[in-house]
Amino acid sequence: MIKAEELSEVFKSSGIKRPSDDLNRLQRMIENSGVLITAWDNHRLIGVARAITDYSYCCYLSDLAVNKDYQNKGIGRELIRLVQEQIGEEVALLLLSSPIAMEYYPKIGFEKIENGFKIARKR
Repeated sequence: MIKAEELSEVFKSSGIKRPSDDLNRLQRMIENSGVLITAWDNHRLIGVARAITDYSYCCYLSDLAVNKDYQNKGIGRELIRLVQEQIGEEVALLLLSSPIAMEYYPKIGFEKIENGFKIARKR
């Protein structure tokens, strides 16, 4: 299991906006993930895919983060492949993209959809 400090570092180094300085919250994010797949360079965490799923119908990919120094090397694509392998063929993989990643996801097999809604978090 990864540590909250390691997850914080990946979030910060990837450019993804997450509560990177709230280590208690990051620890809960780690503990309550249904799927947590990581990428390492020796003992350094460089990428993470974190998801919540019922392993039957749907899976929400809540985080895909790769350290900027390691981006454009296929790590994100491989993390997604490993998530799909773990959840199986019956399960749809869904995500909400940040504006800066809208061009990335179609390149790795995601189909853009327009029919979504959300209630935003308060903090």
